Amino acid sequence: MLAKAFIVIVATWLIAVVDSGVILRDENEVEGSEDEIDLSDLGLDLYGEPDVETGKLLENYDPAKDGVNPEELGSYVEGDMLINRPAGRNGMADKSTRWPGGVVPFEINGNFRANEMQMIEDAINQYHKNTCIRFVPHMGERDYISIESSSSGCWSSVGRVGGKQEVNLQMPGCTTKVGTIVHELMHALGFLHEQNRSERDDWVRIQTQNIQRGTENNFAKAKAGTTDGFGVQYDYGSVMHYSAKAFSSNGQDTIVAKKKFSGVMGQRDGFSSLDLRKINLMYNCK
Repeated sequence: MLAKAFIVIVATWLIAVVDSGVILRDENEVEGSEDEIDLSDLGLDLYGEPDVETGKLLENYDPAKDGVNPEELGSYVEGDMLINRPAGRNGMADKSTRWPGGVVPFEINGNFRANEMQMIEDAINQYHKNTCIRFVPHMGERDYISIESSSSGCWSSVGRVGGKQEVNLQMPGCTTKVGTIVHELMHALGFLHEQNRSERDDWVRIQTQNIQRGTENNFAKAKAGTTDGFGVQYDYGSVMHYSAKAFSSNGQDTIVAKKKFSGVMGQRDGFSSLDLRKINLMYNCK
């Protein structure tokens, strides 16, 4: 069924021209709503334009050699979070929202090869199989995501920001593992990085001496009360967790676990069980 949806979407590309600007939702629409997502902790750097220099870094990405995830090469907030706001555009907001009913209209506008289309389909199927989130073909809805492949790295907006919002998956780096796509789509649903949780110091030690100069802000903790873990404990195995050597200046770990765990910190194979619990709690899945 999903493959048929892709065919419909491909046909739509040839006749549709969509405004590339992000329409940030009027704050009054979400103020006080249980569906709002607080973005204030991320600062003004969340709003900007895709970075071609990030794309150049990713062109030479080698998973075996680099030892980090592709989205950790980005110049965006925490590596891969961006609300595409062309220079001079007004209307920055410090809130986004969840997708009503967990339904996310989407279209694919990237120049993906067949194997990469299959990878995207596999990622979406992980959501459909394990959660109540439903990615449906965009049929004129005002708010939707556009999956693109520009040479600007792996990045996504956070939550439903209004209008067209992009999830960018530069090839081949961002489509090497299905978990990278799952990760970026979780941002689009409203989830932040695991290692930036306010209580993270109880679980990990940040090795500041090993962090690349100028990227220290990527390890900032969220202020208490600005994020919601939905009562789910910290998860080393989350698909939203950085790898141990993220933004390392010397090949040494920048994040060290304080407690014993089995698995790989920063894995990109797919959801952890706790990822699924958080999604299902956030979107009230039955």
